[in-house]
Amino acid sequence: MAIVKPFRGIRPAAAVASKVAALPYDVYNRKEACEEVKKNPLSFLNIDRAETQFPDEVDTYDPQVYEKARELLEARVKDGTFIQDLMECYYVYELTMDGRSQTGIVGCSAIDDYLSSVIKKHENTREEKELDRIRHVDITDAHTGPIFLAYRATMELDRLVSTAVKADPVYDFVSEDGIGHRVWKIEDLQMVQAVAEAFERVPATYIADGHHRAASAVKVGLKRRRENPDYTGEEPYNFFLSVLFPDDQLMILPYNRVVKDLNGFTPEEFLKKAEEHFTVLKVGEQGISPYSPEKKGTFGMLVDGKWYKLTAKEEILSDDPVKGLDVWILEEYLLRPVLGIKDPRTDKRIDFVGGIRGLGELEKRVSKDMTAAFSMYPTSIGELLAVADAGLLMPPKSTWFEPKLRSGLFIHKLSES
Repeated sequence: MAIVKPFRGIRPAAAVASKVAALPYDVYNRKEACEEVKKNPLSFLNIDRAETQFPDEVDTYDPQVYEKARELLEARVKDGTFIQDLMECYYVYELTMDGRSQTGIVGCSAIDDYLSSVIKKHENTREEKELDRIRHVDITDAHTGPIFLAYRATMELDRLVSTAVKADPVYDFVSEDGIGHRVWKIEDLQMVQAVAEAFERVPATYIADGHHRAASAVKVGLKRRRENPDYTGEEPYNFFLSVLFPDDQLMILPYNRVVKDLNGFTPEEFLKKAEEHFTVLKVGEQGISPYSPEKKGTFGMLVDGKWYKLTAKEEILSDDPVKGLDVWILEEYLLRPVLGIKDPRTDKRIDFVGGIRGLGELEKRVSKDMTAAFSMYPTSIGELLAVADAGLLMPPKSTWFEPKLRSGLFIHKLSES
């Protein structure tokens, strides 16, 4: 049973929503974030990445950075950039990319569902990555970036969303990257109750994107509980901001790999090693055509200026939820034993390139600072759910979701207001 509550959202005034909405904070490095806020002073990156307000010598994680984020958020509420709805609502958030739409419900998921695994995870988190968002959430007293959750589609929730989108949207704009964004508000009391009850019949939700943000939000909630031993469990800090999408609307792009060196092998020796577990075929006569895998169990490989198609041999295929993943097969039978990449989370010799950047980015990286690249067939949403249901974990960087949710369109305060 999933608990997803309505909330009194803080959100941008309609006239400025398109300027406020920003890609997630971790999409940018510091230099890119600074350029973005210089170009667009209303961008939510000003708050999400408040180090942009300071000279470079001020550390990204300096305490004054988080205080500045709190100050900026309060100022934007005060000057009317942001408004707060008077009633607890749900919101419906539709994103459209290349003619394909996905429509989710914005609400607040219970931290107890996370702790009891009603909210299922498929990735480990790293404490050092959590600390930044823990400080940001705690000091701003707000969840500013929603967690992207999925659930197995239900006719009941589909019907409620279909009813909600018949009204006029509160936001309707296309962002600079061509993604369409529309938002509706669900404030009718009967509809609000119906949504809550429909989620109570959903046995589990799944973190699609935002494992570190979710873990951080939960840790702040637990901290607030310790600070308030008489808590009832209904206080806002017991819930975190989320957008929940039905699984049948989601698309995962490949998460490709680039590698710094061949671990001492010549290209010829490396190809010979690859042939132990893969059928290796040069793509085209010259091997100059980029190769994007067309089915599960196949991989593109760029090495020594040539593209190859790798096909996993039958003996390394598996029905196991994790061992059957293409990302696991590549890691277990080539990256680890041949290239010596023992831990892809920490090894500086490997990097990951989101599929949205295309195969041209792989060629660019190999010509610039890497030696080999691997194009992947995307992990499916069904594979993600199967891994999470089994209580297992995927290898790092297994999924790249598009389009990305925007930050700044919905803010959830942790304190009563």
